[in-house]
Amino acid sequence: MKRIILPTDFSDNAYNAIQYALKLFKEKECTFYLLHTYTPAIYHSEYMLHSPGQIGLGDLYQTDTMVQLEELRDRIHREFKNPKHTFFLHSAFNTLVDEISDTIENEKADLVIMGTQGATGAKEILIGTNSVHVIKKATCPVILVPSSFEYEKPKEILFPTDYEVDYQQEHLQELVDIAREHMSRIEVLHVSQGLDLNEEQLTHKKKLNAILTDVAHLFHDLPQQQIITAINNFQLKMRKNLLVMIQNKHTFLERLFIEPIIKKIGFHVTIPFMVIPPYKKNEK
Repeated sequence: MKRIILPTDFSDNAYNAIQYALKLFKEKECTFYLLHTYTPAIYHSEYMLHSPGQIGLGDLYQTDTMVQLEELRDRIHREFKNPKHTFFLHSAFNTLVDEISDTIENEKADLVIMGTQGATGAKEILIGTNSVHVIKKATCPVILVPSSFEYEKPKEILFPTDYEVDYQQEHLQELVDIAREHMSRIEVLHVSQGLDLNEEQLTHKKKLNAILTDVAHLFHDLPQQQIITAINNFQLKMRKNLLVMIQNKHTFLERLFIEPIIKKIGFHVTIPFMVIPPYKKNEK
């Protein structure tokens, strides 16, 4: 049974991501955790010092958010009526990133699926938002769903990689499961840097090929260019339904998220974006 965390702020953007999750795993037995975090707007030092005027404020927020979560669960039951899906409600006075991390650990979650929207409402993932902080800290794969995306089965999956990762079956299991479930084809995209693959990269590529042996997949090599440019150009030629990347400390995805200058620009993605965290043995 899949265990999937669905963060929500009760917005249309968040509900769109919830709908995506429910449709993606329509045929799977799943436990979903509807998660909401709150920090009272008037929270300040007096609250921490138990000011008489604010004692119990957290309880009021807790009660209010639980009511909203119950209404959300009821809406889901009315609209989807799927007996394979079970829902738990989770409300906490905490930051979103920390609460998601704690819930992943406590519930042994397999996935986080959440909406993302640029600060200006642009249809993009905006580097530096909560979404990226969740990606950087989560220990399970995270799927980000653009606010305007209407559900499509992930028949065509784009998987850019530089073969610097020592791929493991366990590491890629969620990707393989999705591909099997939807009879997807995985397009493995490598952007060359003007050099042939070294021995280690060739070994990793063979290992990846073996892990994907039960699903349709193709390997592509593109000439030297920026990775974002390569992804966009590849998408123009061949429509994809899901973008998947591995976050690894020595690869382009980590540099994309970490470098301050990159944080200032938008990474334009119009399809769901799945980020797989670093495999433990590769974290060096």
